[in-house]
Amino acid sequence: MGWQYLFPSERLSIDPRSGIVRRHHLDPSGLQRAVKAAAKLVGIDKPVSPHTFRHCFATHLLEAGYDIRTVQELLGHKDVKTTMIYTHVLNRGPKAVRSPLDE
Repeated sequence: MGWQYLFPSERLSIDPRSGIVRRHHLDPSGLQRAVKAAAKLVGIDKPVSPHTFRHCFATHLLEAGYDIRTVQELLGHKDVKTTMIYTHVLNRGPKAVRSPLDE
């Protein structure tokens, strides 16, 4: 879970297990609020969530020609059917297939 490193807590607190004073991470709702606030700050009017970044990442990989199995692995999906959801934006038909001979 990388979000705890991106959005550390503003306050120091004592770790109940070790007694060490440090910054603890925000919970997922804190990340969601931060993403929504950042979107509002830059003028994005559409609904935005941390999942939006994940969806964009997968879509851009597929648009760039990465194979579905690579995208599946990067997203951590157990079943490729879950990853196939992201292919709906790529319905470009047979024209999307490029031969290396065409280059």
